[in-house]
Amino acid sequence: MDDNSLKVGSNEMELVDFRIFKQEEDRVYEGIYGINVSKVREIIRVPHLTELPGTPEFIEGIFDLREVVIPVVNLAKWMGIQEPEDVENNSRVIITEFNNVLIGFIVHEAKRIRRISWSDIEPATFMSSSSGLDGNKITGVTKIEDDSVLLILDLESVVQDLGLYEPDTDNVPQEIATFSGLALVLDDSSTARKIVKDALQKMGFNVVEAMDGEEGLKKLDELYSMYGDTLQEQLKIIISDVEMPRMDGFHFASNVKEDGRFTNIPIVFNSSISDHFSEGRGLEAGGEAYLVKFQASSFYDEVSRVVRAHMK
Repeated sequence: MDDNSLKVGSNEMELVDFRIFKQEEDRVYEGIYGINVSKVREIIRVPHLTELPGTPEFIEGIFDLREVVIPVVNLAKWMGIQEPEDVENNSRVIITEFNNVLIGFIVHEAKRIRRISWSDIEPATFMSSSSGLDGNKITGVTKIEDDSVLLILDLESVVQDLGLYEPDTDNVPQEIATFSGLALVLDDSSTARKIVKDALQKMGFNVVEAMDGEEGLKKLDELYSMYGDTLQEQLKIIISDVEMPRMDGFHFASNVKEDGRFTNIPIVFNSSISDHFSEGRGLEAGGEAYLVKFQASSFYDEVSRVVRAHMK
């Protein structure tokens, strides 16, 4: 890994900066958006697409990419944005892979790669329908040059809209649901936290929740003030997302493993990023396992394996 590569625990990410233009009466507005490079396979010109009848309007069609059929989503339509008529010349398709699903996204212009600190990314809690964008489609915001604002899109919600991401936490194997004690869950998505919380409760754990790495460290301090040196006997596992505003999962894990009070508490990463590089970074950061959201059987099996290994 060279000096320009992202280092584990650096609390940085790389984003593909892309633009979506919005037509409002006689003016065109430029929206600046980003997606984690770890989710991007490649960026191509818009190919010939085969339309699919009976699909949502924002699905432009499918195409064959090296013998893999990929659905293509028009991001402007998905976001409810009226497109200008002359954007097609610079339009590109960003081919992504997350949650083990390949999807293409049509954007009006792909600009550059940006390296940004998670500490400079704020949760999009201010977003509302009155702002012109559905806040549920935005996971974070950060300022860039000229006081412009870059919005990080929640592209995982597209997968949910397409019906490709329907986690099933039911039918827990009886032999797995026999644990007790605490589990700490970190995720900036309330939906993802609920899915993981439900699964852990079915396994017998009492769940403590945090929205990001900073809050996760505060929760650990609070738990230590309650349990003292017995905390490592009470807190059986930490389940952490990777992409979180303010402090990402890797940086959080590095802090945990450097703190003698928490060193022996196992951490399992649970992320939509499904590339092998991120899996390696997770293990390097101190994780016991790296899971892709949300595959119920893998989740139950790996969490059980990790907890039982630390009970010996």
